[in-house]
Amino acid sequence: MSAMFRSFAVFNYRVWFIGALVSNIGAWMQATALSWVVLTELTNNDAGAMGVTMALQFAPPLLLVGVTGWVADRFERRRLLMLTQSLLLVLGLAIGVMLLLGAMTLPIMYGFALALGVVSAFDNPARQAFVSDLVSRENASNAVALNAASFNGARMIGPAVAGIVIVAVGTGWVFLVNAVTFLAMIVALRLIRIDDLIPRAKATGAARLADGFRYVGRRPDLLVTFAMVFLLGAFGMNFPIFASTMALEFGQEADGYGLLSSILAVGSLAGALLAARRDRARIRLVVGGTALFAVAAAVSSFMPTYWAYAITLMFTGFAVVTTLTTANGYVQTTTDPVLRGRVMALYMAILMGGTPFGAPIVGWVASEFGPRSAILLGAAAAFVAFAIGATWMLASGRVHRHETKRFTLTIDETVPVTVIRPEPEQFSDEVAGTTPIALPRPTR
Repeated sequence: MSAMFRSFAVFNYRVWFIGALVSNIGAWMQATALSWVVLTELTNNDAGAMGVTMALQFAPPLLLVGVTGWVADRFERRRLLMLTQSLLLVLGLAIGVMLLLGAMTLPIMYGFALALGVVSAFDNPARQAFVSDLVSRENASNAVALNAASFNGARMIGPAVAGIVIVAVGTGWVFLVNAVTFLAMIVALRLIRIDDLIPRAKATGAARLADGFRYVGRRPDLLVTFAMVFLLGAFGMNFPIFASTMALEFGQEADGYGLLSSILAVGSLAGALLAARRDRARIRLVVGGTALFAVAAAVSSFMPTYWAYAITLMFTGFAVVTTLTTANGYVQTTTDPVLRGRVMALYMAILMGGTPFGAPIVGWVASEFGPRSAILLGAAAAFVAFAIGATWMLASGRVHRHETKRFTLTIDETVPVTVIRPEPEQFSDEVAGTTPIALPRPTR
């Protein structure tokens, strides 16, 4: 099996991947329908209301970060995911029924958005950390990238199908279809061979919620990564707002909006597959990805036609997935296993929790100044993220001149870093005493 798909050699991962792919298609259908309902059925093209809806979905992961990370580390993740996936199924079913009955209002949709956010706050860190239960540490980065490929492969299909279904039979049926697709994930979780799961490292003492925060605070590389991810998530990744408002500007209906989301996923899938080919995740790719996103987003804001804008979205999708998949893999593979659930919860809170701050602002800018100005705001945030990452790499001594080539720069990703050795009473003996963090070797 090629290096790109090496995680498929593991039975449990194959089952997980298939279930996730089906479920992700439904999730993208629902996300597309939710944005369109708020924008065109519950309001009169109010992008601000859409921003509030996104904020309500993404606020819980930030507000509940300590609890959700602790839960992901404390309880069996497979059973936890079966519970969260079942709850998401019920919520999707309820939204669909209310839309079909004509009983949905904007305040009620706000309530559903918040409920989806609360359940997702527990689902996301458990789902991210569960990858490490399925494959060995050396394959974790590949598995994360393949997960991103599944996510974005579904993104190519889900929004386009949702747009067609909305035009043909209405938005309510999209939510019902999504509810059914959750069964694929639940079945996959039941089929996973429990005896083949990778044994989880456990702390010998009491696991405290603050341990994850303390660990990240002692890792400058993680702090910089989280800062870049926050800016990108808060202002740059509001694609439902960007794509829907641009679709309306170009005179498109729901199917045109769904197609834009699918075209974005073409570039996203390419970025995920390239990430799967790499032997490990490097922080320099996170920095470079933010720069590419800033350029691609800025260019897209000036496109004069629907199809010209659509083409630029492929580059935007490639940039954002390269950045986030690499960041996710880097965090997972360099974080101590005992704390992985809490650190991943913090990572997801930073990524998704930026939306409650950024989405209402982006939505307001789109309503007051037009969608092109909102896209430029996202591009500016990405440029600031790049500046933070590049400045840190220069200041930390990771970028220096080549030993023999005068005008060539090299990047050393193992510049001396203080080894994190938490105190024994906080973590297990493995973490406290003997095992240093595995960092990549120098790359010339």
